[in-house]
Amino acid sequence: MTVRQIAGIDAGGTMIKIAISDGKKLTLKAFPERGEDHFLEWLHRNYPEGFISMTGGGASCLSAQLPERQIQIVPEFQASCTGVQYLLHQERDSADPLILTNVGTGTSLHLVKGEKNQRLTGTGVGGGTILGLSALLTGIHDFSRLMELSLQGKRAHIDLTVAAVYRGHTPPIPGDLTASNFGNVSEKVEKAATANADLIASVIGLVAETITTLSVLAAEKEQVHRIVYIGGAFSGNPLLHRLVRNYSRFCHTEPMIPENGQFSGAVGALLMQRSLNQTES
Repeated sequence: MTVRQIAGIDAGGTMIKIAISDGKKLTLKAFPERGEDHFLEWLHRNYPEGFISMTGGGASCLSAQLPERQIQIVPEFQASCTGVQYLLHQERDSADPLILTNVGTGTSLHLVKGEKNQRLTGTGVGGGTILGLSALLTGIHDFSRLMELSLQGKRAHIDLTVAAVYRGHTPPIPGDLTASNFGNVSEKVEKAATANADLIASVIGLVAETITTLSVLAAEKEQVHRIVYIGGAFSGNPLLHRLVRNYSRFCHTEPMIPENGQFSGAVGALLMQRSLNQTES
């Protein structure tokens, strides 16, 4: 018996993610939001017919570009929560209950208990901040180049640490913690003397500490130990991975960053259309 392909699409503010199941394997692919024409061409070539389940802020606009297709739009938050639970299961892990921190263009935090989820809070600080603020400071817009430089940067050239504030005396908290993001930039320092790598690393540090602090506070309030971080901001961004993991552990929580976490929304949209388990049986 031939199993019909099914697709889930997450149309975000920065990226379009798609998940397609043919009954045997799950295909995951991401496209820049500005490359919508390339995405539509790929979709027509690789998934010319069949039902599509969409989610994300750009779902309505994107669906209008596919008038000949049968499309349903599902709630973004529910899709992300459903998708991440499937991805965790695929990695032979589970975390229930959990705080789900979705770092896309901005960031949204949810409490997930079984099949139920509740949005707790959010912030405009996220992947869009990394791209936008880094571009303003360095003039570099290419994401891959930004990530390459970030690994060469020294945040201590830009950020003020607790140790620097105490000037050789023993601080009451670890000295390598950030006392002030961008607080070590002196008026005497000319921009030419400030390396782009340092600036980018500090931008990522600001985003990492902001989203982790919010996540830890949410975990404490809800009495949850595990925090699952997903979203496109983590894709190809090893510095963000490291900073979020380290700071989360310092705050006595257990961070989890699924390998394909950025596809949670697309996978969830697919699952909400039709169970993968039923399709693959």
